[in-house]
Amino acid sequence: MDKFVIRGGEPLLGTVRVSGAKNAALPCMAAALLTDQPVILENIPQVRDIQTTRNLLAAMGADVELGYGRAQHRTTIHCATLAAPEASYELVKTMRASTLVLGPLVARCGHARVSLPGGCAIGARPIDLHIKGLERLGAKITQEHGYVEATAERLKGAEIVFDKITVTGTEDLLMAATLAEGETILQNCAREPEVADLADLLNKMGAKIEGAGTPTIRVQG
Repeated sequence: MDKFVIRGGEPLLGTVRVSGAKNAALPCMAAALLTDQPVILENIPQVRDIQTTRNLLAAMGADVELGYGRAQHRTTIHCATLAAPEASYELVKTMRASTLVLGPLVARCGHARVSLPGGCAIGARPIDLHIKGLERLGAKITQEHGYVEATAERLKGAEIVFDKITVTGTEDLLMAATLAEGETILQNCAREPEVADLADLLNKMGAKIEGAGTPTIRVQG
């Protein structure tokens, strides 16, 4: 059995740089899809899912500069144009957070086609709460061959009550609601710190969000 052996008795000195949380970074990267202006994120962790998300956004037409080794690990994402609002299976098969691009894409482009991380094995990671929420906002959703396809001329605000607490579902609907027409009220939301971090970023981007970190979030689209 592997183990750590720690021998104390000596003073601890030095500086440790703590990288940002992956669970906060991934939805913030997805949020860059909502605007045609550059989004700058600092202290992005150097992990595989970040690189996968970078490749995913680049495949859609985004310009992504990962800032590893730079001051503050500054990363710039510029989604001026999105040539292909699609997340293919080859790009997302190893990353369950890939569904975070569904809401932003349909909100901005009016269309999104996103593969499920498990391909056709929908039961392995159901995204019913994402789908129900987007349908409440007016999107038309179909599922076929391991892909979720969403279309909408313009999302419209609505009151959405999550059947159970979902972090990625809260984040996905929160992003979509920022470009929806009118007010959206999300009930039974996840209260994790990464939800509040995402809301802080969206507010800096011009959104009007109140209540992030509580069970009820209000978004003025």
